[in-house]
Amino acid sequence: MVLAGKTLIAAGCVIILLGVVLYFAPSVPWLGRLPGDIRVERPGGVFFFPLTTCILLSVALSGVLYLISRSR
Repeated sequence: MVLAGKTLIAAGCVIILLGVVLYFAPSVPWLGRLPGDIRVERPGGVFFFPLTTCILLSVALSGVLYLISRSR
């Protein structure tokens, strides 16, 4: 039962952190505009894939999850 409580607290903290990040994301000018992000503009439309941003966020999230797992 204690494990379920800790899991719910951790999930709540992650949701709050995600909400804060999404709230302040428009004020981070480099997010989504890093070198390596793919943007193709044609007369019919625009294709955008933030490859470098995805890799950077993946590395950061992996590091955070690794630190959390080491603290147990």
